Amino acid sequence: MAGETRGATAGWTAGEWRGWRAAAQEALYGEQGFYRRPEGPAGHFRTSVHASPLFAGAVARLLCRVDESLGRPASLGFVDMGAGRGELVTGVLAALPPEVAARARGYAVELADRPADLDHRVEWLAEPPGGVTGLLFANEWLDNVPVEVAEVDPAGVPRLVLVRPDGTERLGEPVTGAEAEWLARWWPLPPEAGTRAEIGLPRDTAWAAAGSTVDRGLAVAVDYAHTAGARPPFGTLTGFRAGRETAPVPDGSCDLTAHVALDACAGPGARLLTQRESLHALGVAGGRPPLSLASTDPAAYVRALAGAGEAAELTATGGLGDFGWLVEPRGIPDPLR
Repeated sequence: MAGETRGATAGWTAGEWRGWRAAAQEALYGEQGFYRRPEGPAGHFRTSVHASPLFAGAVARLLCRVDESLGRPASLGFVDMGAGRGELVTGVLAALPPEVAARARGYAVELADRPADLDHRVEWLAEPPGGVTGLLFANEWLDNVPVEVAEVDPAGVPRLVLVRPDGTERLGEPVTGAEAEWLARWWPLPPEAGTRAEIGLPRDTAWAAAGSTVDRGLAVAVDYAHTAGARPPFGTLTGFRAGRETAPVPDGSCDLTAHVALDACAGPGARLLTQRESLHALGVAGGRPPLSLASTDPAAYVRALAGAGEAAELTATGGLGDFGWLVEPRGIPDPLR
């Protein structure tokens, strides 16, 4: 993509240098940015939501557990953070039992325009609503909250990485202030030149703000994640375009994503789980149906086999099953225990 610049960088000259946070913000969320494109995220990559309706069904069961812990309130909120085209909130509402669905209110939080065919019961918002009683669920949202990238120079000093619209990089000023404090606390870099980190402070702030909108209930963030003691030595910043991983170029032509330090985001009383653990707790497992079903009810066996395959993908080691779930109860017991 060197030399090619989409309209998302119309106010950014080819020779201008920016930090990765500002560059990614414009490339993803600018007026002509990646997340404004009509095909939506599903046109470029596959999340758990797109992999199987079993995922929305599991989240619906989680919402039902929250509802029970809340004493079945008159209005039960479900907030889908980073909603894409509303696929998850639509699937969750459809999977709820009628008694719960009658009290449920769905909110899709997304900067792109509301899809024309979205369920009329879903309220489309640019920011999460306040005073939520229910479940706020952020599936692969935090990895798209832009962050600065730091790299250690030959003298052993962490510096901000600057980038141009074509993806060319150079080192800028040393990391200082709150960003330096975050690195020292959550991702201390060794002095070897070329080691890198993504400074997750904006994600910590974004998650704290989103979670604070839940008065009573549960806030959950699901994402590519790493924790202290297992940080990748060269960072995780990458791009996705048309279903394939590609070089991260901040020109609006591809998704820009980096794994999340979920342990840094966690607030008081939070718990970190893998997706495999969480979905197993919600009844999603990848076991094959009994072979005897094939002879007694062949159609049911085929359906069960397909479901088992989808469940296996959602919980696979080395794949979606390794995603992190950050679970923060607010005024209720942890419904995944």
